[in-house]
Amino acid sequence: MLRIILFLLGIISLILAFIGIFLPVLPTTPLVLLAAACFARSSVTFHRWLINTRYFGPTIRNWEETRTIPRKAKIISIAVLNFSIVVSIIFVAAHPWLVVTLLLIDFGVSIYILRIPTTESLDIKQPEQVENGLE
Repeated sequence: MLRIILFLLGIISLILAFIGIFLPVLPTTPLVLLAAACFARSSVTFHRWLINTRYFGPTIRNWEETRTIPRKAKIISIAVLNFSIVVSIIFVAAHPWLVVTLLLIDFGVSIYILRIPTTESLDIKQPEQVENGLE
């Protein structure tokens, strides 16, 4: 039963991550990492597929192996977050409590991202090595 729940959570997380590509306030990378964690415990097939995808694979493999985020990814994440918050604030400027809430979210997420250990690059195994078990 737990495997089914984790699998469904992984699917939902992946769908939300896909939506997050187009909706800047929805965090894509954490949702993809959550999906990978769920699939690792519920479906080897889906986990292998996800870690071998072109766009998400390197980030997932890097996170699973080193629990770090590349400096470039941190910079891009914080820049996109700040841009999204500024655009959102422009639309809700008439409601000061929403502006304060958005600024608190921005501050909290930025601090969280900055506290994660940093790597200079994605120096990880290639998908073929993971798929063939050449780790």
